[in-house]
Amino acid sequence: MPKQVDYESRRRRIAEAVCLLADEHGPEGVSMRDVAARAQVSLGAVQRCFRNKEEMLLFAVDHVGERITQRVRARLAASPTQSAATALGHATDEIALLREEHRAEARIWLAFVAQAAVNELLARPLRNSYEALQNLFVRLITEGAENGPAYERTAPPDPQVEARTLLALADGLTSHVLMGHLTTGEAEEVLHAHLVGLWERLRATQPRGVV
Repeated sequence: MPKQVDYESRRRRIAEAVCLLADEHGPEGVSMRDVAARAQVSLGAVQRCFRNKEEMLLFAVDHVGERITQRVRARLAASPTQSAATALGHATDEIALLREEHRAEARIWLAFVAQAAVNELLARPLRNSYEALQNLFVRLITEGAENGPAYERTAPPDPQVEARTLLALADGLTSHVLMGHLTTGEAEEVLHAHLVGLWERLRATQPRGVV
């Protein structure tokens, strides 16, 4: 058992080194030898953890995605009685990676996304991550419509479309902040305005006769 714990800890340490190098040179510029040097382990140790560079990159992608997902879960668990609307706002805020402390993570994530456009092996885990996030948005949007006051109890026009739109907006805002087109504050204003509009659209679809 201790060996297994040490092995997983080493894999995570290597994944962190991959992320740092991907931030500096892009995923295509990452080599197993450079990762070993950055992680301060031997090349043999890296090769015992990962059979090749692609397997190492795949693990790093999952590592970043899991780190973001854990923050979302922690944010939601911190206030279990919060409304679905508030929960959706918190989840979107974490996923958009707009805050300064998440800037490096945002660069790494988008570097992997760019590489995934020409690498199907990297694209698969990223699609899985986006699918999981979209499903979370669908659930929160549906709960927000169903669990509100009586006049708000109505299903969204299309939860999937609303979730896809919100996820695409959050992802796009990440890019605009990194490029300097928008400040963090401006991006947060856009996100807040969209969320307010979303709940207004849901209320506007109430059935006739409901007061």
